[in-house]
Amino acid sequence: MTVHAAQTAGAERAGAPDGLPWIEDAGQIAPQDARKLSKLFFDALTVADEGTPEYQYARNTLIEMNLSLVRFAAGRFRNRGSGDMEDIVQVGTIGLIKAIDRFDLSREVEFTSFAVPYIVGEIKRFFRDTTWSVHVPRRLQELRVDLAKAKETLSADLDRDPTVAELAEYLGLDEEEITEGLVAANGYTAGSLDLPADGGEPVGRASGGRTMADVLGEPDPAMETVENLHTLAPLLGDLDARERRIIDMRFGQEMTQAQIGEELGISQMHVSRLLSRLLGKLRDGMFTQD
Repeated sequence: MTVHAAQTAGAERAGAPDGLPWIEDAGQIAPQDARKLSKLFFDALTVADEGTPEYQYARNTLIEMNLSLVRFAAGRFRNRGSGDMEDIVQVGTIGLIKAIDRFDLSREVEFTSFAVPYIVGEIKRFFRDTTWSVHVPRRLQELRVDLAKAKETLSADLDRDPTVAELAEYLGLDEEEITEGLVAANGYTAGSLDLPADGGEPVGRASGGRTMADVLGEPDPAMETVENLHTLAPLLGDLDARERRIIDMRFGQEMTQAQIGEELGISQMHVSRLLSRLLGKLRDGMFTQD
């Protein structure tokens, strides 16, 4: 639909504010015509009271007329690997609406130039917030994109995958930063624990194949025991001979308090008090060590 057709087709129909054409299907307006008509509708927004039918008509028409900007911007993210185009267009439309609500004709800036950064920014935010499987700092998320482009360029030139040093030289960064970026990129997507350990197609557990879950490590309780014993060693060395003997009998020989009392010639109650004091002393020492 051309500007002339929009201005002459039912301009007097009810609902269209004075001076504005009634556009039955604003989405059919050609992009070049939408640019011209948008100025007319923005003028109407500046004089209409927010919430009135006139204001809503002008605002809604502006949104529909400029959806081509959203589709154009969304096309740049077609191959990002997450989210379908419908989701991306919906998110981009939010950016378009924000641009319409914040646009000021007095700035003498083309609406398209003003709106596209809002649209693209909203789509980028969508990808940043929804596609990373783990939390990754913003600078590393942005570095992932630069690394992907650099790897593609260098791979074509070198006919092989570039090394960390080559990526660092190409991007003008330290090798440490490149390594950090490559490691962080692993948080972009998450693989299923049902994936086969050999990297083939997903297999069910019932099929008998070894999955990633089958080969993952798990916490070893013995490691905590080793760490505790390593921490306790110097603390036990600070005890006197009688105190060390009591600890050895109780935890080394696994003697009961009654047996310890009989061995030392003291009451079971006295053994209980001694053990409580000794264990409290050792516990405090473990918590206060660096």
